Amino acid sequence: MSLSSVDEKVHNTNGSGAIPSSKAAGGLGGEKYADDIVYTVEESDSVLPERRQIGLFSAVFIIFNRIIGTGVFATPSTILALSGSVGLSLFMWVIGAIIASAGMYVYIVWGTALPKNGGEKNYLEYIFRRPRYLITSVFAANGVLLAWAAGNSLVFGEYILLAANVEPTRWTLRLVGFACLTFALLLHGLAMKWGLRLQNFLGIFKLLVLVFVIITGFVALGGHMKVEKPHNFTNAFEGTTASASSFCLSLYNVIWSYIGFSNVNYALAEVKNPKRTVRIAGPLAIGVVTILYMLANIAYFAGATKEEIQTSGRLVAALLFRNVYGPRAERALSVFVAMSALGNVLSVTFSQGRVNQELGREGILPFSKFWGSGRPFNAPFTGLALHWAICIIVIFALPPGDAYDFVLNVISYPLSVINAAISFGIIYLAYRPYPDWPKVGLPAQIAAGFFGAANVFLFIVPLTPPPAFAEPYKSLPYWTHAVGGWAVFGLGFLYWVVWALVLPRIGRYRLHRVEEVGQDGLKRHVFKRFPRTD
Repeated sequence: MSLSSVDEKVHNTNGSGAIPSSKAAGGLGGEKYADDIVYTVEESDSVLPERRQIGLFSAVFIIFNRIIGTGVFATPSTILALSGSVGLSLFMWVIGAIIASAGMYVYIVWGTALPKNGGEKNYLEYIFRRPRYLITSVFAANGVLLAWAAGNSLVFGEYILLAANVEPTRWTLRLVGFACLTFALLLHGLAMKWGLRLQNFLGIFKLLVLVFVIITGFVALGGHMKVEKPHNFTNAFEGTTASASSFCLSLYNVIWSYIGFSNVNYALAEVKNPKRTVRIAGPLAIGVVTILYMLANIAYFAGATKEEIQTSGRLVAALLFRNVYGPRAERALSVFVAMSALGNVLSVTFSQGRVNQELGREGILPFSKFWGSGRPFNAPFTGLALHWAICIIVIFALPPGDAYDFVLNVISYPLSVINAAISFGIIYLAYRPYPDWPKVGLPAQIAAGFFGAANVFLFIVPLTPPPAFAEPYKSLPYWTHAVGGWAVFGLGFLYWVVWALVLPRIGRYRLHRVEEVGQDGLKRHVFKRFPRTD
């Protein structure tokens, strides 16, 4: 995919609605049309002030609520098993925080340059302008086909079954996950206001749960436990493993727990003073989350032995409460963590439903009017249903023991490719800028280089065989998520071939983007068909 010169941001029709057919103007054969819109810096400031409703506090909470899901409750056992020692496990969380901070810097650069709704889609379209519409199709496939909410629906199932004292079998876990996803679909699709209220309540609730876990860790450090106090901080690096594959998989688990630091970038057109807000909200949220994550992990190691944590699976937080307060407290905390998982499922479902709706409204998806509809309850029910269907396929098709890890890894893998692209894109634009690209300082270039290199590592290493102790799955091959990630991109490429090349030639029309103002008052670049005149 090559980088090209800036397309003109003009709307030029011949009065009949058809695009001028001059070869000099452009076309699908390499020509250039005046209405091929690219997001530009000047255009980003054109949002009406009344559309900007999100202030600094809300922006911080948007990031905070998305980051803190179930990762900090569900992944520490896997990270410890892969790293081999308490010391390296804690160090992995520090490395993850550094990578997330560099990533936040990258998204601040893009957010201040293009303060619009859409996030990575805008940034990729700004960098990669040829072949036309290819990057749009690839990103659409990534947004639609990944089961973002599936993993946390399974965590919800595990913890709620533990609280009910029911053994999580293959089918009970799937059915509870199905019920969780269906509840999120119906709530956000049929009663959006109540869905938002519950989502916001659970956002505060899961913060309180995390604080309670940290307090419990201090209780354990004081020796007030139902079992013998572990001594995990003596010889903390004993048992450390040295494997690129295990290191990479550990980072996947840590970075999964930090996913969401870019969440406010998807709604910058609705943020008050977006350039200032994104510079403050991102670092503040990352700083608070990092402190909470480190203290939570210290709490786990203060309240349970290495062996207990490694065999606890995704129930490490419940293990901590059992060892400190007893079995009844374990079941109570299981309800709390299940509610935290439900909050994350609601948050992710809410976001992905709107991603699918926007892709429909922009004319990118087949049957676009159907997916872009807000009927019958002024909510993106069809977009929500599309994400629900993808999640249901994943949780029923994959072995339950591997489903959570696969979802985590197959989402993280293509995200690493995208993050590498937009990071190195900043460096490219620093030396070969488009006319409207703002000057980017050396610190931002260094952060972009580091974040880009870290993500290259994260999508190259999974292609190499891991040692026996670092196998990521019980039943699936180690390369499953890497192949799955590239397959998603490949499907996006095939869709582009059919949608942007083959069908226009067969149907004798040209595909172009025009700017429209939707019923919600937001400007969109919508794909339209124009009859060929040659």
